[in-house]
Amino acid sequence: MEEFPRLQRLPEYVFATVNALKMEARRRGEDIIDLGMGNPDLATPPHIVDKLIEAARLGHNHRYSASKGIPKLRQAIADWYKRRFAVDIDPETEAIATIGAKEGLSHLVLATTGPGNVVLVPNPTYPIHAYSVVIAGADLVSIPLDPDRDFFEDMTTITRLIRPRPTMLIISYPHNPTTMVVDLEFFKKIVAFAQEHGILVVHDFAYADLVFDDYVAPSFLQVPGAKEVGVELFSLSKSYNMPGWRMGFVCGNKKLVHALTRIKSYLDYGVFQPIQIASIIALNGPYDCVQEIVATYKERRDALCRGLNRIGWKVEPPKGTMFVWAKIPRRYRHLGSVEFCKMLIREAKVAVSPGLGFGEYGDEYVRFALVENSHRINQAIRGMRQVLQGKKA
Repeated sequence: MEEFPRLQRLPEYVFATVNALKMEARRRGEDIIDLGMGNPDLATPPHIVDKLIEAARLGHNHRYSASKGIPKLRQAIADWYKRRFAVDIDPETEAIATIGAKEGLSHLVLATTGPGNVVLVPNPTYPIHAYSVVIAGADLVSIPLDPDRDFFEDMTTITRLIRPRPTMLIISYPHNPTTMVVDLEFFKKIVAFAQEHGILVVHDFAYADLVFDDYVAPSFLQVPGAKEVGVELFSLSKSYNMPGWRMGFVCGNKKLVHALTRIKSYLDYGVFQPIQIASIIALNGPYDCVQEIVATYKERRDALCRGLNRIGWKVEPPKGTMFVWAKIPRRYRHLGSVEFCKMLIREAKVAVSPGLGFGEYGDEYVRFALVENSHRINQAIRGMRQVLQGKKA
């Protein structure tokens, strides 16, 4: 494998070490509470599943589908944007269905960047945001993402200093893993920055619906001029509990949508058509199922944050995503996130994600995924209390 040049640019997967330790413990019969991988555990709403079954029984749906998504599906995502954000999307030229947001982002970056291009990505961040750039052969430049730093000041400084100038910025709010949220003014500044510096913007909006405490996540595309400089990705994975269905979209700038459409025409025939049909039902259907999913995550968030604060591990309840981003208690911070996570598996029987896996600026943190019920979360708190011994972070 050392002979494969593209793989040489990809580091070993940080999460693999923790996952291996977790699996070894489970093989020994230990009950490990897994709050690591952000893999939703809830079922897809029944009306969506029923439509999938109905569509799958029809033979004509078993053929190759449209790589960019069937017309009614692209119309459904356009209608979704209009209802939710008062944003007009042309389903023919400004929307394309993807095999989940991860595939869409990866192939978009591959189609539009390459050697000699510079792409700005916050750090820490969801790994594919950074490594899609690496895979494409472009140069990755990290912008520290920290509540104590000014993101725009850092980004402006970096842009002025580096050569060649950056051509793309990849962002995501509500943010995984830090759970940071922004308002519409933030996106207005992003659009102005992109226009001033000739930078394309890719906004991953995977957690559009997973928001709490009356916070409403704005769409990047709500800003006038946003479609002139960038695109937004949306996925049904989190909002509708459809992670394994692999259904996402890229919407916005016609040139970027066209580039993704063109490269995908060489790479795939699109998502299995019954999944596309069921996704139409999801997008056009009742919103109460999404609200129920969000309520479940809020209950789990509250249970975890209450429990962590009770045992002296101070955290702020996030306003978005299905995660809690927690700074490692000071007593253990010297270990770094990987060794701390290994300790939690061994001694607390709890698996979480090391912050280092999201970038070097995340190494003082761990990420909890809200993928267990409140009973199991409380069990995890009891295990972690034994490790922390009630000492304050």
